[in-house]
Amino acid sequence: MNTKVSIAGVELKNPITVASGTFGSGMEYDEFVDLNLLGAVTTKGVANVPWPGNPTPRVAETYGGMMNAIGLQNPGIDTFVKRDIPFLKEKDTKIIVNVCGKSTEDYLDVVERLGDEPVDLLEINVSCPNVKEGGIAFGQDPKALYDITKAIKAKAKQPIIMKLSPNVTDITEMAKAAEAAGSDALSLINTLTGMKIDVKRRTFAVANKTAGVSGPAIHPIAVRMVYQVANAVKLPIIGMGGVMNTEDALEMIMAGATAVAVGTANFHNPYATVEIIKGIEEYMQANGVDDINTLIGCVK
Repeated sequence: MNTKVSIAGVELKNPITVASGTFGSGMEYDEFVDLNLLGAVTTKGVANVPWPGNPTPRVAETYGGMMNAIGLQNPGIDTFVKRDIPFLKEKDTKIIVNVCGKSTEDYLDVVERLGDEPVDLLEINVSCPNVKEGGIAFGQDPKALYDITKAIKAKAKQPIIMKLSPNVTDITEMAKAAEAAGSDALSLINTLTGMKIDVKRRTFAVANKTAGVSGPAIHPIAVRMVYQVANAVKLPIIGMGGVMNTEDALEMIMAGATAVAVGTANFHNPYATVEIIKGIEEYMQANGVDDINTLIGCVK
């Protein structure tokens, strides 16, 4: 029985990774999860300099999920290279580094710095606001997405995965822009923008006013977008968005995702990833599936 999948030439022992920002860089979950069992560990976003993040409160619970406006708080590339990469290299899993920035130059600083580091794939978070273009996210404008993808691809030594924002009119237009600019793979969806008001305090539940909504409530939207993108481009996809259990992960795969990232579920159940990996194996055995790859995009 084969559970191996390939993302841009990088072989994962199984299709399960974690969604960036929900798992730290692996160290935080090491006592709960045997990281050697995961297909890959996707790190929290890394910038060229430390980011303090947004003011608190930064997290709120919602129906069927949560909202966060952490603001991509991270210690910066220097600390990441010194502390987190050596830790992850001790594990038998692939390393996907999520990269964030406020300008094209910021992204390129990190991408070039990671060029000679022993990491397997770079996931580019284009939901960051482009400070030079009035704050609109790189991933919400096809030309901006094309330009930053092309610039990063020209400098990156590892394959790049462009992480698409769902906060757009047509997700396939964005996917095609990233593909045309040379992206090696795509991941989707990032969080949906939402708002929650604390009626007792008569103020915003999150200091940032708006926040990213994640969890099971967004899963059907994520499956729809993965399906649309899988049928619009030829790139491998890492599907994510409200994946809580084996059935959710299999939905993503059957919609067209080569791999699946587990996010909010990690907060609710730290063992979610390994339970899903075991569940996929049990599903394959019970249904006579010899190769996980035969399930990818099987629903048309």
